[in-house]
Amino acid sequence: MRVLVIGSGAREHALVLAVAEDPSVTALACAPGNAGTSSVAEQLGVDAADPESVSALAKQWQADLVVVGPEVPLVAGVADAVRKAGIACFGPSASAARIEGSKAFAKDVMAAAKVPTAHCEVVDNPARLDAALGRFGPTWVVKDDGLAAGKGVVVTTDVDVARKHALMLLDGGHPVLLESFLDGPEASLFCFVDGRTVVPLLPAQDFKRVGDGDAGPNTGGMGAYAPLPWAPKDLVDDVVARIVQPVVDELDKRGATFSGLLYAGLALTSEGPQVIEFNCRFGDPETQVVLALLRSPLGKVLHATATGKLAELPPLDWDSGAAVTVVLAADGYPGKPRTGDVITGGELEGVLHAGTRRRDDGAVVSSGGRVLSVVGTGKNLKAARKDAYATVEKVHLAGSHHRTDIALLAAKGEIATPVS
Repeated sequence: MRVLVIGSGAREHALVLAVAEDPSVTALACAPGNAGTSSVAEQLGVDAADPESVSALAKQWQADLVVVGPEVPLVAGVADAVRKAGIACFGPSASAARIEGSKAFAKDVMAAAKVPTAHCEVVDNPARLDAALGRFGPTWVVKDDGLAAGKGVVVTTDVDVARKHALMLLDGGHPVLLESFLDGPEASLFCFVDGRTVVPLLPAQDFKRVGDGDAGPNTGGMGAYAPLPWAPKDLVDDVVARIVQPVVDELDKRGATFSGLLYAGLALTSEGPQVIEFNCRFGDPETQVVLALLRSPLGKVLHATATGKLAELPPLDWDSGAAVTVVLAADGYPGKPRTGDVITGGELEGVLHAGTRRRDDGAVVSSGGRVLSVVGTGKNLKAARKDAYATVEKVHLAGSHHRTDIALLAAKGEIATPVS
């Protein structure tokens, strides 16, 4: 099987590494890729967000399976174009990808499916903003209705901060979603979905804020770990039964059948799991830890998902240990990042590339905000943390920053779900 992975981040590096280990995969390419994926897969140039360019490349390269990593190409209809070309594609149609592309659409689907989620209100006119803000709080959650790479959300106890963020979005022509605040720790659950069948992966937890102790602004994610030793034992079964399957069924009813990876971002509240958001693809950086623990041949699973044959597969096989990933970010991130700095240690085991490129002289340099993801594994979270941070110390990028507390509280047994 010839597999083409679309994207250029650490998520795609993790995907190509996992797919490369599948003996059924005979050829592997990544487009446009990065300096890390180039050592694992053939590198091909493409505008990942252009459906016709991706489908043309897939035909030219004679791909048997196309795996679309990022959300922007999926919302743009890349998966539709690839399927129209007669090639199996892992990733939802544009109509199904609206579950991430429009938070208002996702809320409507959840309401119809009777899925537990935060109370919300969409505001598209600045004149109605103050009255709407008055119906929320004392903690305000303000979201960009569209795609924002994880950085369009502000959670604050200061109504003036909430108003400022909302006005910035509205001034840019973006509708705003106001939500009630959900208590409890957060968790991410990925599920393979082939239209009707749902197969969950291990739950993970990521870290959105830029600084230790959840300080500073939101980012695309500064680290993650899996599994969740503190989570209820029935969490996965409960979320699939009460949240994921009803949403999958509702999308199917609407003619927006979902095929690919459905990601439920959850708050484990005193009233049980509630949905913060849905994403239509593998999450970054959670993918880096979840795939580090997967033992099943990923290529076969992705192909079965894309061709409606998930129910025919044996149960997924998992490593019994734990994984932790720490993101190394460029100076200036999550604002405008400094780029072009030389990276050393990027070839070490466990180092996944995201915002990197190889210069003409062969040096690997930074080219984005989240530059590397460093993955550590071990028999438990404490060991996995030690492994990850030991590698972080061997990597050098001038001006870079990272969190030092990824998975720390979980490793110390200091996370608990609230009791009603």
